[in-house]
Amino acid sequence: MRLAGWIVVVQGAAALVVAGVLVVRGIAGADQRVVNGLGTAVWFVLVGGVVLAAGRALVRGKRWGRGLAVVTQLLLLPVAWYLTVGSHRPAFGIPAGVVALTALILLFSPAAVRWAAGGDQDGPASLASRGPDSR
Repeated sequence: MRLAGWIVVVQGAAALVVAGVLVVRGIAGADQRVVNGLGTAVWFVLVGGVVLAAGRALVRGKRWGRGLAVVTQLLLLPVAWYLTVGSHRPAFGIPAGVVALTALILLFSPAAVRWAAGGDQDGPASLASRGPDSR
């Protein structure tokens, strides 16, 4: 789960970087007639912040981040498809799709499902990082 959490953290951070770029472009005077860059930046800040929080929760072993992470990956798959097929940008779409699929596989691995179901109430998010039981 921690690896999936780090993937989601990077995705959230990337959304915040895009928001920053859109703000800089808007302030620099980019044409705002077709798309409002500042309004889009606000959207990216909101979504990126939530995705970043979900990833951080997974890294810290909190179960609530898993649902948001799954929804994020499911929403990224059609984006990756459009980048690859619709926009003819496979250099962007294929890696985005691979990352989203990798995160989904990690989020639905048997160990992750047991963890999310509360099978290891006292354990951390990653079974590999568990030490001997010292109770």
